[in-house]
Order: sequence, then C-alpha cells, then structure tokens
Amino acid sequence: MTYVPNPERYQNMEYRRCGHSGLKLPAVSLGLWHNFGAIDSLDNARNILRLAFDSGITHFDLANNYGPPAGSAEETFGQIFKDDFKKYRDELIISTKAGWPMWEGPYGDLGSKKYLVASLDQSLSRMGLDYVDIFYHHRPDPETPLEETMSALDLIVRQGKALYVGISSYSATETEKAIEILKDLGTPCLIHQPKYSMFDRWVEGGLLDVLGDKGVGCIPFSPLAQGLLTNKYLKGIPKDSRAADHRGNGAMEEDQITPDKIARVSKLNELALQRGQNLAQMALSWILRDSRITSVLIGVSKPSQVTDSIGCLQNLSFTEAELKLINTILS
Repeated sequence: MTYVPNPERYQNMEYRRCGHSGLKLPAVSLGLWHNFGAIDSLDNARNILRLAFDSGITHFDLANNYGPPAGSAEETFGQIFKDDFKKYRDELIISTKAGWPMWEGPYGDLGSKKYLVASLDQSLSRMGLDYVDIFYHHRPDPETPLEETMSALDLIVRQGKALYVGISSYSATETEKAIEILKDLGTPCLIHQPKYSMFDRWVEGGLLDVLGDKGVGCIPFSPLAQGLLTNKYLKGIPKDSRAADHRGNGAMEEDQITPDKIARVSKLNELALQRGQNLAQMALSWILRDSRITSVLIGVSKPSQVTDSIGCLQNLSFTEAELKLINTILS
C-alpha cells in the first residue's frame, strides 16, 4: 500500500534552530544505530520510520558502520526511502557519519581525507541519495592533522555531497579548534553530536559552553543510556532487551546494569511519576531543558517507543527542587 504521511504531522512537534544557522531540527530526532540492520525486521523498521515522520520527526540520523553488519542500516534506510519517502526528500534532514573502522586496509578508518570522501560516496550509494543534509566526522583522529579532517568536510560541502557538516565525540578543546578551522575555510560547523545522559554528563565540563558561545548546535545520542534510563530494567533484564541481545557495535551489555545504577533508576522513576511522566520522558526532558540543546536522538526498537518519547515535550520545565533531587540521586 502506498504510504501517505499524516497531514497534521507538523502540528505537535517542536522545532529548534540549530545554533546560529538557518536550519531547524525537531526536538526529537530518530537515530538508526540499532534495530535497522540486516539482522532486523524490515517491516518493523518501516513502521518505525513511517510513524516518526507522521509525528513530525523530520531528522533521521545514520552512520556508515550502523547495522549490524556495518553499512546495512544505510541499506535498510535506502530501501524504505525509495519506497516511502523519496517524494518527501525536501521535508527530511538525513545525516550520516564516518570515523570508525569500515573496510580493510589503511584507508578505511579514522579521519583522513581519503577515508571521509570515499566513505560518504559509499553511504550515498547505499541510501540512494544525491546528498546528505549533515555529514559528521564520527570521532577525533589522533593520527591525522585536524586541518586535513576539517578540509575534507569543507571539500564535501563544496562538492555538493552534504549541505552541512558536524563533529561527534570531540572534547571541548578539540571542538573549539575544529570550529575555528571550519570557520576559516568558509564552511561553518553546524552541530556536535556527543554522548549525553543523566548517567554520562561529561559535556557539562566545558563542551556545552563552547557550543553555546560559538553558536553551534548540539544533538546528544544515547540520552536514555541505551534504555537504562527507562523502567525496562527495574525488575531484571528482559530477554528481548538490548542488554540481553549481545549484538555488539557499542550496544549495552548485561554487566553495565549494576545494582547501584538500578537503585538510582528506581529513585529517578519515582520522581518522574510525580511529574506526570515516565522515566524515559523525564530523562529526555531533562536534556531538552537546556537551550543549547537543539535535539535529542532517540533509538527505538518498536513504533510505540516513538510516540512515548515524543511525550517528553509535554513537560520540559523543572523546578529547582527537582533538579537538586536529580543531582543528589546521581551523585
């Protein structure tokens, strides 16, 4: 059956300007890190993407190594894009990244111009796209001069293969240098994608200040600590959970779910219920309360989790007492 999007899809989503750019992103974006690989259900992936777009989520985030196997998430997305979303391309923000091992030999990893340009060409082919809206360098490369990596991002924009560029997992100091190099080249850094959640607050040690001062957007990944900041693990590890799946590629493992963390999760869950939210919604709201945050990337395994996550937008404000309690629980 031909897919026809919800005509009211833009009515209930909040859109935020990305730094000092002209681009707006939905407050909630969809990441395809897990659950969109060749080992996963194509029909489920299609249902998730359709519901996301029907709900006003216009931004789909990928990377060359997403799967498993690596590359297969882009292939899955490419097939669904061709079938369902091609005529709506101008309503979509599609991003991908390169920076982790992708193919054999010395040119399939890190941050050389050779690797980044070749990787994006491969990604475009897998997805059936002429260009991506945002292309990221996925992680810092200690071996390649930052000037080379940033010049590759600049080249990619000038080639018309990406409209904007960003970086991911760079420290505050590395980020500041990258921003200045890109500014001098004439291709501004649009956005930074760091790992950020209640359990991983490293960005508060300077990165958010740099992004705010420089007018660069921020779109955290793993805002729910891969499901730990939900009620999923309060009574043990479900057999169908990510932790029990052992899929690799950075996915959470069982040994990361410790009694100490579950005790904290339980206390956070009590506060969320008092706020009229579930824990996942509160964890997303807690990040989105900061004006320097453009969007949060959610990862879902079923369509209902898309709707549940978007519910966070119903309550983005926190009292000082609530914030103090959260800090106490997490400390």
